[in-house]
Amino acid sequence: MTDIAICGCNGKMGKVIYGIIKDRSDCRVVAGIDVNTNQYADFPVFPIPNEMTAKPDVIIDFSHPSSLEPLIEYGLSSGCAIVFATTGYSAEQIAKIKKASEQIPVFFTFNMSLGINLLVELAKKATSVLGGQFDIEIIEKHHNQKIDAPSGTALMLADAINETLNNSCQYIYDRHSRRQKRDKNEIGIHAVRGGTIVGEHEVIFAGRDEIITLSHSATSKEIFAVGAVNAAVFLKGKKSGLYNMSNLI
Repeated sequence: MTDIAICGCNGKMGKVIYGIIKDRSDCRVVAGIDVNTNQYADFPVFPIPNEMTAKPDVIIDFSHPSSLEPLIEYGLSSGCAIVFATTGYSAEQIAKIKKASEQIPVFFTFNMSLGINLLVELAKKATSVLGGQFDIEIIEKHHNQKIDAPSGTALMLADAINETLNNSCQYIYDRHSRRQKRDKNEIGIHAVRGGTIVGEHEVIFAGRDEIITLSHSATSKEIFAVGAVNAAVFLKGKKSGLYNMSNLI
């Protein structure tokens, strides 16, 4: 049995995660962490990790980047494993997550969907075959409440493609101010915000007289919650280190 604490338990994703765990027999929620300490289920809710009275095996964080510092502090002091599923981290915050993984088990990925991680692998394969001959553009679409842009998943796709090309590319996030032809070593990244789009990602390989498109569409946020819970169960008992969806798969 994996004892889990949900950081951001009173948010939309926190409640979805609770619903998934409630229906499983291999894990349970023992505590919640949220600035809103309203209790809606059979577990206590605390405003900060250090006030938890129960010690979880794993914390799933689906809250906000501002929660990072207290979570890392608690993890390092207690040895508790952490699944970081929040988006919008800065480069400095990501560095802190990686540093913490030297002492505790940490699961970190920009997207918890199995399908998205397959898309990453397909994009890498396509790049190895087409790179250098095809222009590469990434388009991501999300709901109108999403704050960060481009999405962490779009950056994950770009990084995977760039690594396949020996990090020879630069990222271009917008073209309205660039009065010049496209450079062959660019990866264009474009963000669309509107309505209730859960998440769509498209990688376009545009060559001479042909276009290849790889895409993924999420129709429910539940796919991300399922991935986070699977990651938490996977992480229990692991030695310190940085884990991602490739390790889980």
